[in-house]
Amino acid sequence: MATANALITAFPATEPEFREAPGNIEAEQALLGAMLVNNDAFYRVSDFLLPEHFIDGTHQRIYEVASSMIKAGKLATPITLKTFLGDSDLGGLTVSQYLARLAAEATTIINAEEYGRAVYDLAIRRRLITIGEDLVNVAFDAPVDMAPREQIEDAERRLYELAETGRYDGGFQRFSDALTGAIDMAAAAFKREGKLSGISSGLKDMDRTLGGLQPSDLVILAGRPAMGKTSLATNIAFNIAKAYRGEKQQDGSLKTVNGGIVGFFSLEMSADQLATRIIAEQAGVPSYKIRRGDMTEDDFFKITDVARQMQTIPFYIDQTGGISIAQLTARARRLKRQRGLDVLVIDYLQLLSGSSKKSDNRVQELTEITTGLKALAKELNVPVIALSQLSRQVENRDDKRPQLSDLRESGSIEQDADVVMFVYREEYYLKMKEPKLGTEEHFKWQGDMDQAHGKAEVIVGKQRHGPTGTIQLSFQADVTRFADLADEDKLPERIGD
Repeated sequence: MATANALITAFPATEPEFREAPGNIEAEQALLGAMLVNNDAFYRVSDFLLPEHFIDGTHQRIYEVASSMIKAGKLATPITLKTFLGDSDLGGLTVSQYLARLAAEATTIINAEEYGRAVYDLAIRRRLITIGEDLVNVAFDAPVDMAPREQIEDAERRLYELAETGRYDGGFQRFSDALTGAIDMAAAAFKREGKLSGISSGLKDMDRTLGGLQPSDLVILAGRPAMGKTSLATNIAFNIAKAYRGEKQQDGSLKTVNGGIVGFFSLEMSADQLATRIIAEQAGVPSYKIRRGDMTEDDFFKITDVARQMQTIPFYIDQTGGISIAQLTARARRLKRQRGLDVLVIDYLQLLSGSSKKSDNRVQELTEITTGLKALAKELNVPVIALSQLSRQVENRDDKRPQLSDLRESGSIEQDADVVMFVYREEYYLKMKEPKLGTEEHFKWQGDMDQAHGKAEVIVGKQRHGPTGTIQLSFQADVTRFADLADEDKLPERIGD
């Protein structure tokens, strides 16, 4: 007990410092006064300012009523407003007197937007304080079944909602500003390797059709199992990351001038499996040989050389399975903020879940997912490549080439996507139809197999910015690698022809 008393004497209790929430009553009064004198002042702040952004309750009510009247085409003045605000004592003033004083001491309409921004910025600071307090309180009193990761993701979500809601840089823009942006994009395309407006996929024929992967586009890459969806996605992702080149800006930030920083959500395979597959693709050594250790010394040197390259490229993998669209969005934002992000790949769409943990309507859930991915692509201004499974109805047709109606729950996927591409390999289906050896049918089948061997088609079923059609690619099945298909007329002349 004596020790406790000694501690109390040594460290006397101090009264906690009381701090008021940040606010500026004078700025609120100046803005409301300007609105009451000239209703046009409202339109200078209406894009971003809401009643709850005012710290004073009376000011919230005045702004809310005045806003409603102005939007309805009525005149908002101290006389027309007072009947809607009731009678209350405002520091010795009646409502009528307070409105009259606001109007009498009003500043000019020219300053209205500046005052509105001041009010808004202070409201954001108050919200930040609330989020911070909630973060601390929940961390102290979190329920047993709430993981810290959930709290982090919830805090990130609230912070991003705060950042994205009511920004005063939105609304209409002059068409001349949009033209400037379009010219800048064309100039960047002219300077970029390959003369593309988007990011090069590393496959020339695909780039020629798409113009590269465009910022803010949702690209759906679909196919039946064993067609090579994941292989094509990893090929493209690695090509982009390998070609990455950044330039340091005056503010110290890095600007991507070629290639890009890639984020890859591998919901089906582990990071190790994905890395093994990419090493196999790039080294030209089959992945089954790598797993078994069945390699020559030359193979091993190829693998280590590719592994060294992979250590230096900006390629980031998230292998968490079964995540929701909300968790994916939070993690993509975090990657963009911490490391940068130019392309996002999701393998694959049907393994994502909606925000509601118990949803009986899968079509509705998938609509939420595709809408969320499109919104994320626009928000981060990066192309999002989402892989998708196709329904079994493909297998029931003689011509197994996929079409838009084959997309599972196709309504939302087809609607939200900017580009829909299908991977198709005729060789896969022919292999399963081999006739009896030595027959005429087998001879014909062998000719078809030779024709289809090592070839793949990427069918562009939808493209908002350009044509649809088929892209011919080569496919090395043993290392699951896609590449440009060499045209016969572009090959060197054969000796003896």
